[in-house]
Amino acid sequence: MDYIKKDLGSYNLHMINTEKFKTITVKVVFHTPIIKEEITKRNVLADTLLQSSKKYSTKRDLIIAAEELYAADISNSNQRLGNYILTSFNFQVLMDKYTEEGNLDKALAFLSEILLNPDIEDKKFKKDKLEIAKNNALIAINSVKENATGYCLNQMAEVYDKTSPIAYQMVGYLEDLDMITESNLYDTYYKMINNDYVDIFVVGNFNKKEMLSLIKKHFKFKRIKKKKASYYLKEHKPRKKRLFAGEEIDNTQSKLGIACSLNKLTDYERNYPLVLANLILGGGVDSKLFKDVREKHSLCYTIRSFVNKLDSLLVITAGIDRNNYPKTVNLITRNLNDLKKGKFTDKDIAVAKEFYYTSIAEIEEDEYRIISEFLMEEILGLAPIVERLKKMSKVNKHEIVRVLKKVTMDTVFLLEGVKHEED
Repeated sequence: MDYIKKDLGSYNLHMINTEKFKTITVKVVFHTPIIKEEITKRNVLADTLLQSSKKYSTKRDLIIAAEELYAADISNSNQRLGNYILTSFNFQVLMDKYTEEGNLDKALAFLSEILLNPDIEDKKFKKDKLEIAKNNALIAINSVKENATGYCLNQMAEVYDKTSPIAYQMVGYLEDLDMITESNLYDTYYKMINNDYVDIFVVGNFNKKEMLSLIKKHFKFKRIKKKKASYYLKEHKPRKKRLFAGEEIDNTQSKLGIACSLNKLTDYERNYPLVLANLILGGGVDSKLFKDVREKHSLCYTIRSFVNKLDSLLVITAGIDRNNYPKTVNLITRNLNDLKKGKFTDKDIAVAKEFYYTSIAEIEEDEYRIISEFLMEEILGLAPIVERLKKMSKVNKHEIVRVLKKVTMDTVFLLEGVKHEED
């Protein structure tokens, strides 16, 4: 892959050249510090923008236009990364080589139309389009418990620190949904376009000079913006005694979520030894938790751990039978404590490193994973992949143990399934 970043004043353009795909993939990302009361608005806004525009007055018109661009695909998402909310618009279109000359130009004009020329009159969105987006948001909010694992982790986060963005429900809130109007949604749009920090990522096989010209032609933002705060959340001071909490759910299976705080890590520890520590603990089928808790003792259906660097958090999640709850927590605790004492082998480290190398290699197989990789390099200030691979190869057991000692099991949350199989 060949990567180049261009500062175009009001936004950054990231061009990633690769011959692996027949498509050109574009991701436009709007960054702004997260405010809980704005989450629902951002969700509704992103959806409303995909309902119509000035040129395409209905959703049907948008769909037809996308089909005429040889089935171009557009979608949106909102995610929290540390202190920020990122509103993203994803767009994918076949290269001109497989369609016709000038199709990419038309496709970028289409994407620009949706983002920069919305269906607004008198500083208001159209009521009928807004109602569609609000109804979609309502369905999503009311369905939040259907993803039991996600709901468990959200409730765990609220118990862990209800004052932190960690606890925010990214699907939105009913009370905020009721407050959205055609006018205040326009205000949200205006702030996003004029105040948000913007990145545009492009992945595919293209001429960089031509792509730069096309992007500058179709994407014009008036103001120069800078990032307003650190992405990293303030570290959570570990409790002296673990907090246990729970909630019942009408489900046959229970979900376990454990929040482990990470404190006083260096950038090096966060990006290298911590990654391997997590892989050894619960990052895959060769991990201690998978082999011991799931396979040896058969206490869970699923179990894994993952790290959120921006939140200074390591999370362990498992699907269990509620009767196995005490045993599972005790065994997880024992495994973590054993690792802190250095009870793992050089082979464990080698397997974790190999898993890491494989994961890095797989990034190049998916356009959106490539974009996510370069986005996180920007946010975390990571070194390029080649340098990271060299540093990771040199991580030793002493460094992994040192970082594990900075991991504190803080909050244990059980989403207890109370429905019986015969119900």
